[in-house]
Amino acid sequence: MTSKTKTTAIVVLAIAFVGSLGYAVISNNNGDQVIEQNHTQIAKVSDEKGDIQKNFDESLVRLDSMTTVNHTTNAQLIALNKQVAKKKAEIRHILNDKNASAADLAKAKQMIADLNDKITNMEQDVANLTQTKTQLTADKVGLVQDTTTLDSNLLVTTTAKQALDKQVDIASTLNATNIAIVPVDVKKSGKEKVTTTAKRVNKLLVKFDVNNRIAQAGTTDVYVVIVGPDGKSIMAPVTGAGTFTTREDGDKSYTGMVPVDFETSKTKNVQFAFTPNAAFQQGQYKIMIYQNGFKIGEGTQELKKGGLFS
Repeated sequence: MTSKTKTTAIVVLAIAFVGSLGYAVISNNNGDQVIEQNHTQIAKVSDEKGDIQKNFDESLVRLDSMTTVNHTTNAQLIALNKQVAKKKAEIRHILNDKNASAADLAKAKQMIADLNDKITNMEQDVANLTQTKTQLTADKVGLVQDTTTLDSNLLVTTTAKQALDKQVDIASTLNATNIAIVPVDVKKSGKEKVTTTAKRVNKLLVKFDVNNRIAQAGTTDVYVVIVGPDGKSIMAPVTGAGTFTTREDGDKSYTGMVPVDFETSKTKNVQFAFTPNAAFQQGQYKIMIYQNGFKIGEGTQELKKGGLFS
């Protein structure tokens, strides 16, 4: 090889080396730019995933906070949880995927937005239910107060009614007037003669009138009590006398009970005939008349000893 040829070869090799070196430098610079771009993109994706994860966590906190509401709302919450369970799993899958693409992240963001919309609606429902519950509680308190007032008024009204009924009951008690006690001597022939001689008397005829302006029409029992000269009540053997209850003196024995058909504001004449087993004794006989537990009248009749030929 000549000296000129060597020189030419050396020049060519030098140019090739310089070119290769330049290409390497350029390639290295381009590689650094790509790496830097990749790092920037990775950092951007990582930040976006962090923001998405934060939003997702906040959504879950809002969702969990509604587990303290009443049973009705919990039932709604269970239904909501069923609706979003798959979405939550898919969102977690995307966020846990290190190679998640921008499209995957966008999908996760949209799903979280949908979830937040549902949670917002639920929060509004909870607020409405809470307000309704508060109003119902206030209404209940008002009703309890009204009931207490009504019970108090009812008690007063009942007490007043009972007092009025008692007054009406007392006021409707019959009045006995024109009381007459007639001692009678009943002959064997059936002929009757009025006499005050004790040994001749074998029947006492008690007559009286009853009336009342407010008593309701109907049948009422009138009790006749005859007390002998010895101070004891005389029992009627035929009528089967018994006892009745008075308002002031408790239970008393009666000589006879007379059912009286009474008409309001009309006077009714009543008669009671008493014939004892034994003879009448000399002395004073006291007749007391009772109705509605009250003594409504009384009278006395003296039977005398009589003369030798009486």
